[in-house]
Amino acid sequence: MPAFPRHGPGKTMGGDAATGMAAKGPLAGVKVLDLSWVILGPYCTQLLADHGADVIKIESLDGDTLREFGPRHHPDMGPSFLQLNRNKQSIALDLKQAPALDVVRRLISWCDVLISNMRPQALARLGLDYAAVKAINKKVVYVSCCGFLEEGPYAGRPAFDEILQAMTGLTPHRPEPATGLPQSIPMPLADRYTGLYAAFCISSALVAAAQRQEGQKIEIPMFEVMAQLVLSDHMTGALFEPALSQPGYERYLNGTRTFFKTSDSFICATINNNQQWQRFLKAVERTDLMVVPEYASQSSRAQHAAMVDEFLRSTLRQRTTQNWLALFESIDVPATSVRSLGDLANDPHLNTVGFFLDVDHPSEGHLRMPGFPARWSETPPEYRRHAPRLGEHSREILAARGYSEAQIGALLDAKAVKATE
Repeated sequence: MPAFPRHGPGKTMGGDAATGMAAKGPLAGVKVLDLSWVILGPYCTQLLADHGADVIKIESLDGDTLREFGPRHHPDMGPSFLQLNRNKQSIALDLKQAPALDVVRRLISWCDVLISNMRPQALARLGLDYAAVKAINKKVVYVSCCGFLEEGPYAGRPAFDEILQAMTGLTPHRPEPATGLPQSIPMPLADRYTGLYAAFCISSALVAAAQRQEGQKIEIPMFEVMAQLVLSDHMTGALFEPALSQPGYERYLNGTRTFFKTSDSFICATINNNQQWQRFLKAVERTDLMVVPEYASQSSRAQHAAMVDEFLRSTLRQRTTQNWLALFESIDVPATSVRSLGDLANDPHLNTVGFFLDVDHPSEGHLRMPGFPARWSETPPEYRRHAPRLGEHSREILAARGYSEAQIGALLDAKAVKATE
């Protein structure tokens, strides 16, 4: 049985969408060679593929390790892999063998973008550093996703999402209540945001390549990308020289500031500006506080945050969540109940706007996955291909690059290439 019921007008895809159809999105015609795995790189190339790019995913003979994560029907088709690798083709290569590297070089001559999260040293040993790739195809946008920029003291360190969250100041502000142990945000934020940033950089670089008739190398470092994201909000007074304060924006650091216990559950409410406060105080029959200096303005409430917070908490504990939601709606104050992941997966708004894709996968059955949040008037993103089985397109890709049936057979016999029949 599904983990949650399917309902609402989800966009059902089958037929040509399951086997691949001509792209119509804004990146139609862009050719991407994807030497990445797990989340960061595959998320980037999923975004490119959703928007029309032709993406060839190069996997090892064992496949992307993300294939093995999560509940699944088959050992190599986990739920995260199925979502992150839609709209792509898969070829499985043993890059330790020279004939497999020859395949990669032929694909480099074909592609507009090469993206990898291999360490630069490993790429150089394979003869796939930027200088070598540029010698094959000078128009290639060469994207190296790494943990840290190469000229810094952290260069070459392994980088994983939780490591990056810890290094960029996020985890101490989510301590586990009982022990004070720092906690990561409950999603791979560093991988996802860096992948999104990489997709933006690639799209920009493609415009430059078209103008200059020449590609370029782009390094996408997780640490620096996340540092920009975090410090853009938390530099505060440290922006100035000399510093006016330590880094850290209190409003964001106090993660419980807008969350409250009601008489039966929890609510999130943002009573911020003076007009909202006046409407709220009138609604709860505390107009006497309107003339109390500590409550009179936004700045005074910030200076006396502990007092204001205790007033709100004691007040909101007196009624049910639904009662408060109705009141906040009536006085135009943003508020919501605190919902679970299951609630989000069945959100009535998301179902109404067709956010979810209902798709048929040839080996995994019917799938329901997040679709495309933006609306395009002319060149919308599409679901064209199911996430591939390991090496599902190996024969097809080799034939398109000029390999004969005999040559393909020889590569398969030598285990330089793996194909799923």
